[in-house]
Amino acid sequence: MKAIPRAARVYIGVALLAAAACALPALRPGAHTAWGAVALLAALYALCELPARCRLLGRVLGGSVPMGAGSFFPVLLASALLLPPSAAALTALPGALLARVEQRPAGVRRAWRTAQLLISVSAAAYVAGALGSREALGRGPDAPDFPYALLPAAASALTFCLVLTALDGGVRIAADRIPPRTAWQGLLGRTLAPHAVHGLAGLMMAVLWRSTYGPVAALFVLLPMYISCWVFAQYHRERAAHQATIRALVQAVDIKDRYTRGHSERVGQASALIAQELGLADERLEILRFAGILHDVGKLGVPTRILRKDGPLTPGERRVIELHPEYGHEMVRGIGFLGEARAAILHHHEKMDGSGYPYGLSGEQIPEFARVVAVADAFDAMTSTRSYSRGRPVEAAVAELERCAGSHFDPRMVAALVQALDRHGWQTAVTADEPCTPAATPATPPVPQTRVPAPAPVPPASAPPAPAAPPGGRP
Repeated sequence: MKAIPRAARVYIGVALLAAAACALPALRPGAHTAWGAVALLAALYALCELPARCRLLGRVLGGSVPMGAGSFFPVLLASALLLPPSAAALTALPGALLARVEQRPAGVRRAWRTAQLLISVSAAAYVAGALGSREALGRGPDAPDFPYALLPAAASALTFCLVLTALDGGVRIAADRIPPRTAWQGLLGRTLAPHAVHGLAGLMMAVLWRSTYGPVAALFVLLPMYISCWVFAQYHRERAAHQATIRALVQAVDIKDRYTRGHSERVGQASALIAQELGLADERLEILRFAGILHDVGKLGVPTRILRKDGPLTPGERRVIELHPEYGHEMVRGIGFLGEARAAILHHHEKMDGSGYPYGLSGEQIPEFARVVAVADAFDAMTSTRSYSRGRPVEAAVAELERCAGSHFDPRMVAALVQALDRHGWQTAVTADEPCTPAATPATPPVPQTRVPAPAPVPPASAPPAPAAPPGGRP
């Protein structure tokens, strides 16, 4: 508990008390709790959690269920439609306690997750009961009252989603000290659609549970849910493999070129900021982030003695370094998931007036992603302090980019970066092993940490292709 802020401990404690208040009425004498249904639903939910908790069982089932508590919310939403609020809350208890917790402290996180689920299921059951869900579902030979039964199911799923989201945002404020205005940003949008699907599956389970076929028939609803979870888990495995590939390449560059450690990660971040200002779709934004992170991977093919040379480069050495975009493209050409990022790696040193390399492309001939990475690369190279050069102030770097807009850089990309910096600010960094005293930079707030594949701090020396001498004189 020492690692958890006091505000978070208080928040979790209050949530636990609220969860207990939600479940205790079912335990009172005379509550007439349907213990048979509670036990069956609780056992079913707990059984759904076992593959995620038990590594051996997960491997026996194909290693496809590292999905956590959220994967089988239909069971909880079915209980919200079938049972009173306190009884429905109890069905979440065993599975929540069994749920796998990846981060420490595991006990506190598991307690928080349990409280969160009990409160959310109880609230969902209360709303469903208020809208007459148990009457609308029918019983035995009585057919459910469609479409009226859809209303309590939809309201229950929405309530469940809203309460989960509200509690999540609250604990982020308490534990991570996130500003309230941003604590819930994006949470509801990411969870609303999945919870709507879970609500529909929960309604199907509840209808079959109340039918003449009984609870056994409700189990068949879990089969398609399990298949969908398997597909979802496979997608996340593939994504993790992609990130591991990116990380390995970036670490290799970091080991080879110590002068620009962290540069590629920041170029990826700056590229993503530009992409956000341009309104690119999330899928393309992620690929563009990959492009920024890997833009200098071709320096793995450049002799180490040239990369680590302290003095100015000879014309011959400069020509060798200028081959790194082609080396990089050859290295990643077989990695299909990189998509447009491969063209950005090849062309990020092209210039709008055609004076760049390796092919002297100009204007719109240069791929869009390459034009974004070129601006991000030059900006970070100018603002980073290294062992052989001081970083420029952010305003000076922006002025240089704007001066070269149209001749070397795409003006639209420069304008997007300026807007992003006005909105988020930028944190300059020392990237060399032996930092020198950085030049004074304006007090700008650090760019918020966006969720990116976690590459190790990395990459190579890359200076702005501006006419003025770039930091360190490196291409």
